[in-house]
Amino acid sequence: MQYSPFLSGLMGVCVGDALGVPVEFNSRSDCQEKPITTMVGYGTYHQPAGTWSDDSSLTFCLAESLCNGYNLHEIAKAFCKWIYEGYWTPYGNAFDIGGTTYRAISRLREGVEPIAAGGTDIRDNGNGSLMRILPLAYGYKSLEFPELIKRVHDCSRLTHGHPRSQMACGIYISIAVGLLQGMDIKTAYIEGLKAVEAIYTKPPFKSELPEFKRVWTGEIESLPENAIASDGYVVHTLEASLWCLLKTSSYAEAVLTAVNLGSDTDTTGAVTGGLAGIYYGFEQIPSEWVKAIARREDIIDLANRLAKATENS
Repeated sequence: MQYSPFLSGLMGVCVGDALGVPVEFNSRSDCQEKPITTMVGYGTYHQPAGTWSDDSSLTFCLAESLCNGYNLHEIAKAFCKWIYEGYWTPYGNAFDIGGTTYRAISRLREGVEPIAAGGTDIRDNGNGSLMRILPLAYGYKSLEFPELIKRVHDCSRLTHGHPRSQMACGIYISIAVGLLQGMDIKTAYIEGLKAVEAIYTKPPFKSELPEFKRVWTGEIESLPENAIASDGYVVHTLEASLWCLLKTSSYAEAVLTAVNLGSDTDTTGAVTGGLAGIYYGFEQIPSEWVKAIARREDIIDLANRLAKATENS
């Protein structure tokens, strides 16, 4: 059976997220001493195996909204429903909510315009928009590339408005587009950087380029593991996800490498898993991991609806 890249990406995010949930905040040394090798439960949040966090919830909220077309106000409504009504959560309630994301969604609830809701302070560069941005990549066939990246930036701004966060999302989506076009991982990485170069060598992004210098070399995988951070800073999450993807040769190896870096395990797993899912395909995600995922059939249905909506746009 041929599975769609929509399901591969969405489930790729979710499985990577769920693998990391039980060990979030564990140190790298703890993860190396007792590594995650399969889907387990409980741990940090005392949740059953297959439970996904805010990373997947917000990814699914975005995907659900895109089923009815691109509308920032509708995306904002979905994010508010997630926090306040348990929308697109595994078991009816939101948990593991980042502070920057919570504050931004509170502003959305108060009626602040979506592109003005996300924090713009230098300290607002957590990974909360990068972790959920993948569904926008599927619009690459129907949009001119600059318009696609503008949508990525604007969607980031719902929760993370600083140019650095927008850039991280844009680089990630540009690489995802290359994978969707059939490129191998290394080629998608290099071509993805080339595709956004004209955008990011101009204000307001040009001054942020030094923050991405290790990504921009096109050789992030050459760094040793001890040079790769896996905390909640958006640039570190982008670096770690690309490093894991480029250093491994299967979906399982990529996401387990990501999770076992420790610290922000669910998000590093989710961000890595989205790209790995697209590249390796749904059928290469271990079936026993997929079977454990909460609301698995709902996610499959969402992927099918997003595929239909995207193909008809």
